Amino acid sequence: MLQEVRFQRIRSLLATFSSLSVDRIVQDLKVSRETVRRDLIELEILGDLRRVHGGVVTPGAVPEPPLAVRLAARQKEKRAIAKAAVALLQPGQTLFLDAGSTNLILSEEIATLNGMTAITNSVNIALKLAGADEARAARNKILLLGGEIDVKAQATFGEATLEQIRRFRADVVFLSPVGLHPRHGAMSFEHHEAAVARAMVEQAQLVVILADHHKLGQGSRVTYADNADIDVIVTDAGARALPALAALRKGSSRIIVA
Repeated sequence: MLQEVRFQRIRSLLATFSSLSVDRIVQDLKVSRETVRRDLIELEILGDLRRVHGGVVTPGAVPEPPLAVRLAARQKEKRAIAKAAVALLQPGQTLFLDAGSTNLILSEEIATLNGMTAITNSVNIALKLAGADEARAARNKILLLGGEIDVKAQATFGEATLEQIRRFRADVVFLSPVGLHPRHGAMSFEHHEAAVARAMVEQAQLVVILADHHKLGQGSRVTYADNADIDVIVTDAGARALPALAALRKGSSRIIVA
């Protein structure tokens, strides 16, 4: 197979699937891994793709690091964001929280409140909230959405999860995206995670995005909330010097810098 034919085939596959493993490309093109490796290097130089561990993604698509890495990163900034976010709440409200790492820290702040109903697809968040109430008289109601299990994210997803989300109306949804882009909005790398976040947005009165400065201006594979759908953005002080913050201010969202 000629190199240009291989290039066109790889471009076509990537346009369809947004991300590809090296094994998938080898199998499809029926050539050696070394040939594929050379092709991917050249296509990256041309700007047609970006190489990641084990495969490639479309240009500008930011993959999400493993959960353990996300939990350890920028703890101080995420704590400041969480404290600013919880100040938006009123007693007795119903909340959606997705499985973002910043939301796990937020759940510690929510645990200090009374009379809240927290609905989440995150096993970690549900356990943290439930554990906080176990040590005292239960003050908040915690609902863990069922569905298929994403072991990597330690969260549920799928049609069963989406059906359950649609049964509720929330006062506030807190979402922690992979990237927050001035043009493309709040984005996720995984389609099934984006589907959960999108369903929560549709069922919430107030949409709050929690994004540390590292995420501002970043894009990923799939948008789950356009900027017009976002009511409040909470970020940290490191965002003040970023051009992306100024671009986001041009939208209709309220921006809180913690």
